Amino acid sequence: MILNITKLGEEVLRQKAEPVAEVNDEIRQLANDMLETMVDADGVGLAAPQIGKSIRMFVAMADDDVKRVFINPQIIKTSEEVADYEEGCLSIPQVYESITRPVRVTVQALNEKGRPFTLDADGLLARIIQHEYDHLDGILYIDRGDKAFAEKTEAQFKKRAERAAEKAREKEAKARKIAAKLAAKEAKKVK
Repeated sequence: MILNITKLGEEVLRQKAEPVAEVNDEIRQLANDMLETMVDADGVGLAAPQIGKSIRMFVAMADDDVKRVFINPQIIKTSEEVADYEEGCLSIPQVYESITRPVRVTVQALNEKGRPFTLDADGLLARIIQHEYDHLDGILYIDRGDKAFAEKTEAQFKKRAERAAEKAREKEAKARKIAAKLAAKEAKKVK
């Protein structure tokens, strides 16, 4: 099932996520839905807060096309070597910024079967893991870049959300007006 992706400005994206208490069928289904949503949105990673769930879980698929699930992950090691890479985010569509991150990481997590694993990752997969892991702590990639860029981006998304809310209110008012007219017509017919 394709899930709705939260956008910058929604509170869940800034919360520290809670650990997953138990890896059960519900969590496995959520992992499958997250992978499906990520692929549908042309993403390479998706964290649970991005679909409105404040739990410590993310999915990823790098250039090796392996779909991975990380439940209660812990990054236990990062390389001293760093690199810049232009990052984007499904929760901040069409906004990109060059972000500096370690080129290698070691992460421990549970998979969708609840089994623990340790993964050494480099390149794109290492970057995805760090990006999605940040989501679990309420950190967005724009927080790791230029402060002025982050403030401008947040302001843009706030304006977008306000415009969308205003349009929704106008649409609701119009629907109420039409419903009232229809009700008045029906009342005249009954007389």
